[in-house]
Amino acid sequence: MNHNRGTFIIGIGGLTSEVGKTTLLCKLLEAFPGWEAIKTTRGHYRSCGKDPHTCCVSDLLSEEPVVYSGRQPTYVAAKDTGRYWDAGAGNVHWVIATDEQVEAGIHEALDRVTAAGVFVEGNSFTEFVKPDFFVMVTDSEMLKIKRTARRALSHVGAVYVSHSSGASDTESIRKFLRDCDLREGVEFFEDDQVASLADYIRATLLSDSANTDNHSSIRNILDSPDNKGLTQASSG
Repeated sequence: MNHNRGTFIIGIGGLTSEVGKTTLLCKLLEAFPGWEAIKTTRGHYRSCGKDPHTCCVSDLLSEEPVVYSGRQPTYVAAKDTGRYWDAGAGNVHWVIATDEQVEAGIHEALDRVTAAGVFVEGNSFTEFVKPDFFVMVTDSEMLKIKRTARRALSHVGAVYVSHSSGASDTESIRKFLRDCDLREGVEFFEDDQVASLADYIRATLLSDSANTDNHSSIRNILDSPDNKGLTQASSG
């Protein structure tokens, strides 16, 4: 648990792009009712070499990171943030920032979280915040790893294999990640095992909080099918 904020931070990263991070995050939001979600969008100015007119958030960039929270400014049907809401997120925070502003933007978004936990999509935030648990999403048809994923490997507590057709796919990914220096003992879950992954996340968080003062409250929250938030439990 992030003891400064009293919130569990769960990262959902991807070995490469388009592997199903958002789909998994939404399924986990259904398993953790009321938990919140953070989406980070990196914008670019002309100096980055990209045309600002083709960057969908270039006009929103400022001297400071921009963070939108709440349904009205973040709900867009079929977009990632809209899908978070549809999956049952208690709140959604959308960080819009340049590469240099991501750290400040992530911290501002985390400071706004009031639920028991928050899911953060992406790899890069782990450079600035240590997650309590991190799931790396892979696709059995794309055995490659991007730079941000390689840097996040030390945080990985579980690997989720999307579009898996069986044990052979999982084993090929296991071997690939072992060659990428993934630590021993990381659990692997296939795309029909989301419930088992959710249970594994709960068990890990509970185990890690065993020596904290509010362990009983945490147990009640993680065992509850409607685990709305630590704030409510600890204030009662």
